[in-house]
Amino acid sequence: MSYVNGSDLLLNVGGKAIGHCTTHTTTYNSETKDRAVKPVATAKKSAGLWKGKGVTGLSISISAEGLRYYGETENGFVQIAPMWGKGQSVQVQAFEREGDTTPYLQGKFVITSIEETSPAQDDATYTVNLENDGEPDIYPGSEEEDGGGDDDGDGG
Repeated sequence: MSYVNGSDLLLNVGGKAIGHCTTHTTTYNSETKDRAVKPVATAKKSAGLWKGKGVTGLSISISAEGLRYYGETENGFVQIAPMWGKGQSVQVQAFEREGDTTPYLQGKFVITSIEETSPAQDDATYTVNLENDGEPDIYPGSEEEDGGGDDDGDGG
């Protein structure tokens, strides 16, 4: 077996890859609610110390960092900043380079921030942050992502 090289995982925003990307991070978030109930009378006292937890919401956030580049042909700072300025969601895809480029994450996302860092005598960089706008089309656990097959074993 071999390890996944981070350079093989790409992120498209608005139809083009993040230009001169140095890293991107995808965070899958769960909003939860604690539920404390009185345990049955036959349970030990310690049973009352444990709370149940339920998921009340899901969200995905993505951050990407890249180098500013004068001859950018993909989506760098100059291309992404106007997408933010339109105040509309953008199509996002995360996929593996070469081979089967079927996205493992796809959907509409809002650019929540874009930041430019310009240190003296060093490379200028940018960071873009995105959050899902509704349920993505493809994400871990979605029917499209897992092949849409029958997973409950009943053959139906």
